Formats: sequence, C-alpha cells, structure tokens
Amino acid sequence: MEKLKYFKSEKISERITRITGLTGELMYLVEGKNKAVLIDTGTGIGNLKKYVEKLTQKPVIVLLTHGHVDHAMGASAFEEVYMNPADKNVYMEHSDISVRMEYLKMFLGENFKKVKEEDYIPAASSYSFKPLLPGNSFELGGITLEIYGGAGHTPGMITILFVEERTLLLGDACNFFTFLFDKNSLDLITYEKNLKELDNQTKGRYDKVYLSHGDGDASKDMIQSVIKVCEDIKSGKSDDIPFNFLGETAYIAKAVDVNMARIDGGLGNIVYSKEKVHK
Repeated sequence: MEKLKYFKSEKISERITRITGLTGELMYLVEGKNKAVLIDTGTGIGNLKKYVEKLTQKPVIVLLTHGHVDHAMGASAFEEVYMNPADKNVYMEHSDISVRMEYLKMFLGENFKKVKEEDYIPAASSYSFKPLLPGNSFELGGITLEIYGGAGHTPGMITILFVEERTLLLGDACNFFTFLFDKNSLDLITYEKNLKELDNQTKGRYDKVYLSHGDGDASKDMIQSVIKVCEDIKSGKSDDIPFNFLGETAYIAKAVDVNMARIDGGLGNIVYSKEKVHK
C-alpha cells in the first residue's frame, strides 16, 4: 500500500513558505532573522514539527488562526503556541478523536485506511495556549506580524498582516467559500461588522491576500466582496443554494459552478444559516 504524503511545501517569498497538509489545508512558515512563526498546524496527522525543523533552524512560535480540526490539531507538538481564548471551546470540541476521524474520512475516502494510529498527534484537553488577541504583534527580525480580528467563522478567528510583505492572511475568515453556519459561528450581522472593522484597520497596507485552502492566493478585494455578499443576504438578493456539510444544513449565498466558483463572476462567498443572520 502506497504511503500518504502528509506534507509538502513551496517557497512563496524570501521569508514565507506555504505548507500543505493531508487534506489540502494550508499553513505558513514565516522566517525572520531571529526567529520564525508557524501559522496553523493542520489536522495533527504526521510529524509536522520534524517537517518544519527541516525548513528552518530558527526557534519556532506557533500562531493558530482558529481552533478547527483542520487548523489546530498539530499544536500540542510545539512548545510555544498562541490562540485566541475565545476559540477554546471550539478547539476542545474539534480535538475529540471521533471528530478528527470523521473529518479525515470525509476528505480522504479510501485513503483514510492508510492513516496510521501512531501518526495522530495527541490533543490533550489540558493543553494550555498563550492568548492571541487583536493588537498583538510579533517581531521576528526584519518582518513583523500584526494580529487583527475577523471573528465569524469562529468566535476567536484572527487574521494576520505581514507588514513588510504587504500581505494579509485572511485564512478561513473571509474567502471564496466562507463557512458561517455551525453552532460556534457568529451571526451574519456581527460578522459583517467585524469585516468592516478589519477593512478599516488594514486598508492600504497590503497588496496580496493569503488563504488557508485552495491554492492559497486571493485578490486584495476579498474583504469588500464578502461584505457585499453580507449586504445581499440581508436585502434578500442571495441565491440561497442548499448545502450540507458533516450533518449541518446551510445555504450558499451566491450560486456556484462545479468548482465552487461564483456563476456571476463575483469573488467572495458565504455559506450561512438562515437562523443566524441576525443576533
């Protein structure tokens, strides 16, 4: 049986390496002159720490954008990890082994059988993260990471500005297919307010956008596009295509083709619950 390749990576700038995990989730290794930051830790399958140590010799700090099963499960392998405390419950729910296995089965299909029991990184319930909040910054030596909000997808979702790179990591906060429908996500009105605040705080400070899925790249107009989708949902101008994901029922705001691209040629999109439009 052919082994699964748990990680692969590509250098996308002089200081940034994009790492792809087992289910296509994306992580980012940012290297300064003095230290490095790893943004997100994937599904917790395979030895990510060992893999990262092959990419950099600098001490590594981990920043988690949020606590979901495909972004935070490898965190316990690292010594210094930061996450917004508002996502503590999300992390605890998603670190349950049954949730992790269900997610992997959905994405891997028959290849799930190739995942070895010893390749699961334990996610201890007592694991303690350092707080990561909007307003925090990390100076790595020649490159600074500034932490901003973006809550909606999860209560503690954060976004990160790579100042000298003029790049904003939106991750799962705002993208081509933003999930905003499970029990932990915020209502649409609050999410829209948070996006507008993020837009005001970062406007004119970035030329590129990075995401946590797909090929990882997006237009700098992504925030404005998703804000417009919020407005269309509120005014009854959304297409509302039924969507099911891991037992959850929701609606895709703007109709998409087989590749999940908007049929109308628009940029961002939202998958939302009609029960969570208003507070």
